Amino acid sequence: MRFIVSSGLLLKNLQSISGIISASNILPILESFLFLIKDNKLTVVSTDLETTMKVNLDVQSTADGRLCIQSKVLLDYLKNLPEQPMTFDVNLQDYGIDITSEQGKYKIVGEDANNFPTEPVADDTQSFTMSAAELSDGIAKALIAVSSDDMRPAMSGVFFELVENNMTLVATDAHRLVRCIKMDVHCPVNDSFIAPRKALLQLKNNLNTSTEVTISYNKNHLFVIGENIELSCRLIDAKFPDYKIVIPADNPYKLILNKIDFMGALRRVNVFANKTTNQVVLDIVGNNLHLYSQDVDYSFEGNEQMPCQYKGEDMKIAFNAKLLIELVNIIEGEEVLLEFSTPSRAGLIKQTETKPNEDLLILIMPLMIGA
Repeated sequence: MRFIVSSGLLLKNLQSISGIISASNILPILESFLFLIKDNKLTVVSTDLETTMKVNLDVQSTADGRLCIQSKVLLDYLKNLPEQPMTFDVNLQDYGIDITSEQGKYKIVGEDANNFPTEPVADDTQSFTMSAAELSDGIAKALIAVSSDDMRPAMSGVFFELVENNMTLVATDAHRLVRCIKMDVHCPVNDSFIAPRKALLQLKNNLNTSTEVTISYNKNHLFVIGENIELSCRLIDAKFPDYKIVIPADNPYKLILNKIDFMGALRRVNVFANKTTNQVVLDIVGNNLHLYSQDVDYSFEGNEQMPCQYKGEDMKIAFNAKLLIELVNIIEGEEVLLEFSTPSRAGLIKQTETKPNEDLLILIMPLMIGA
């Protein structure tokens, strides 16, 4: 079997699915790509048993066939090869592979494709379509708050809540929460599921945001089909916490700040904060915000002041500056709105300008001042 493919096109497509391959695998075959050739179309597959990704590209081939090729050696070779047509000659009896380019000829040995794990079957699914740009945007915002604690599996992914005319994405790590509602998404039934972080990260990075995607799911798996790329992953079998009860019903004090200036001040003051807590205190008096931090162990202290628009009683409230910076960065527009009630209750971060077809709410828990 022989096929000819553009080196640059092949490298781009392999890199888009290589993130699925784990550094340590229980099966050696998982370190390989599965190549499937049929009717001058090449489909390349990667998997870690939990998540599977596929890309499709055009090739010139003499016959149909399938085999596995080690991912690392192929990627390392392609990264050092200028853009050009390259030829793969495959002996399907012993899986010997001759790779020919303008620079030379190389030999590697592939593996029987029958040893590659089969992908899950998309049966008994519910399906709907939506904008790839909106899906990618919602995933990017929610992933910020996903927990890295393996002891809390329900919080190690993004919760998708589907209703007739919108889709809500929620993530939390108990210190912060992001809820992003994407409106004008027509879901077939009211339902919910939790998708794992790794799969969503790879999906976000590789969607063509100018197209639409088809989302299908059943009890155990999520399937996403986009332009030239497909993803399937095992859903997290756990119950997501009732996030609605932690969102304050009334936060009457409202603070409006220039987003860029606020993030810059937080970054500078956080340099002098305790490296364990990253605590920065916001001391609001009238239309003036005083940010300060200290690290008693090293006698460090940071202070800055900046103008603000504030409605409410004077207040001191402290946050983990590192988390606060990440959350404020999600906000689009020149200004950011923070809402408070008391120094011991969660603060809300919102956009001052409403984005069409989106409702974004961010929650962050405060720190005890002096902790």
